[in-house]
Amino acid sequence: MEYPTGIGTSDTTTIRLLGHDLAKELIGNVGFGELALWLATQQRPTPQQVRVFEAVLVSLADHGFTPTAIAARLTLYSAPDALQGAMAAGLLGGGSRFLGVTEDTGRFLADTLATVGDHLPETDEQWDTLARRAVREQRAAGRFVPGLGHPVHKTADPRTEVIIAIAEQENLRGPHLRLFEAIGRVHPEILGRKLPLNGAGVAGAALADLGLPPQLLRGVSLLARAAGLLGHIAEELHNPIAPAIYATIDRNAVYQPPEHNETTEQH
Repeated sequence: MEYPTGIGTSDTTTIRLLGHDLAKELIGNVGFGELALWLATQQRPTPQQVRVFEAVLVSLADHGFTPTAIAARLTLYSAPDALQGAMAAGLLGGGSRFLGVTEDTGRFLADTLATVGDHLPETDEQWDTLARRAVREQRAAGRFVPGLGHPVHKTADPRTEVIIAIAEQENLRGPHLRLFEAIGRVHPEILGRKLPLNGAGVAGAALADLGLPPQLLRGVSLLARAAGLLGHIAEELHNPIAPAIYATIDRNAVYQPPEHNETTEQH
């Protein structure tokens, strides 16, 4: 029985990664962002692809006291001897409301593009037509359009235009980003209100244009957020807030016994 892998291996004197000698060829010559994208795609990325990828990583690294950050800090307070537990707690909170939007948007855009096959729109008007159909179908099905709206950035997410501009500069503004931009243009006429294209959504579109499959996109979000969580943990070690969070909840907890509907059985 054999178990093939093209990722990495080692022997007594060497370590090989992606077909290269780790010590002699990669360390000091390859940045972490380049290596992460290389590992995810199994193809060495171009400098242009690396720039877009790293822009996405930076955009997703941290967004303040989100539940993921709070979970990491509280877990560190509970188990200060197991930093990996704090990191894991924060990462496990990445879901449909936080971090998962990147995957959801990329998947939605990919599914929409799959309906036209190789016949991609060529003009803004054609992209708008495709976007209208996608938004109408989502609304008819009672589903939200992923990547639209943000709980804090009500009018514009500051990350969106920057990532689109970087992709344009690197000639990597592909069909997923173009469709996402079209959704931003046409959705008000269908939904009756204007929502911003959020940063997690544009990240998903940009990553999809790099060739990453939808099922890997949340992994990229988690990779980025790991850096942010490490920052929160480092700050917590020097300026802890978890004890105060715990104490506040404990002091304000109100015990309300459950109501029981007791029935008497007749024998």
